[in-house]
Amino acid sequence: MLFLSASVGEGHTAAAQAVSNALQAGRSEYDCEIVDSYRYASEVFHRVASNGYIGMVKVLPQLYRVIYEQAERATQVSAFKKWLHRYTALNLRQYVAQLMPDAIVCTHAFPCGVMSEYKREFSDAPAVVGVVTDFVVHPFWIHRNIDAYAVATSAMRQTLISRGVRPDRVTITGIPIDERFGLRSDRAALRRALGLAPDRITLLLMGGGVGIGPLEKAIVGIDRLAHDVQTVVVVGKNPALERRLSETARTLTHPVKVAGFVDNVFEYMQAADVLVSKPGGLTSSEALATELPMLMLRPLPGQEERNTRHLEAGGAGIRVQNARELVHALDYLLSNASALTAMRARARMLAKPDAARSVADIIKQLTPA
Repeated sequence: MLFLSASVGEGHTAAAQAVSNALQAGRSEYDCEIVDSYRYASEVFHRVASNGYIGMVKVLPQLYRVIYEQAERATQVSAFKKWLHRYTALNLRQYVAQLMPDAIVCTHAFPCGVMSEYKREFSDAPAVVGVVTDFVVHPFWIHRNIDAYAVATSAMRQTLISRGVRPDRVTITGIPIDERFGLRSDRAALRRALGLAPDRITLLLMGGGVGIGPLEKAIVGIDRLAHDVQTVVVVGKNPALERRLSETARTLTHPVKVAGFVDNVFEYMQAADVLVSKPGGLTSSEALATELPMLMLRPLPGQEERNTRHLEAGGAGIRVQNARELVHALDYLLSNASALTAMRARARMLAKPDAARSVADIIKQLTPA
């Protein structure tokens, strides 16, 4: 199996890895390759797409919102995007022909468009599966010649059908995540193992793969809470932010543990009482599977805004725009055990912890035994 991801954050690759693991758990003979599809686009586009997105949403979020919403309203793919899809498809030809995968699984909209062009260009193209990793389907995902789509909600399924995708090609699976997020562990024992006090209210702050968001202001604000809390901040691949937060943490009253990129986020989520994070599709799905109430701190325009609406509507998350709103929301939740319990119950209702296995089942149905 060939998985085509994209180097924009960590979520798209994490989704591919989750499905790959689910496939290999069922049948060890599955060989899975995960590739950054941007490697086969032009070098200029690769750099702009990989680095420009993060820079734009951090520095010019309103500009990104305008671009995203204009693209969302578009009814046709631009000439440039068609050219780029075809250019990348041709670059992929030799690799795909050598690998001869039984199926190609796209966990980002860009390779989904590329493989749509590939299928038009080459009659021996394998089956293609699009795995949408947010709670909304952007038009860039939508192509009528993709063999199967895996989506998170019934509304997303209806969007695809209304845009011409055959109903039998769209399955509601949830967003694929590591199955370990669905496990249940002894919270106190887990906290001890992570070097945390077992009996303190535990807050988990995350800033995505590169530490986006007002995390420093957040931990300073949390320090004003009257509740007996401890905070874990996972900053991702951002050493400068990790150092700065560690320095700030030493000046605070409540204990704060600062961590960089970690590979056991599932343990930190299972140890926590509340998650404060950007609402990326993977992070949100992981929180739901862990039944972890979520405060969505300053969602980025575009996908995160749409994810926020989904979690708010489902009662599993609360939007907060700044440190003051964050402290107010935390004080309310930590003073009202029934509110926290209700959010956990709603997260349980929305969660699809077995999504990776469901996507794996779709792939198996499309490929030879």
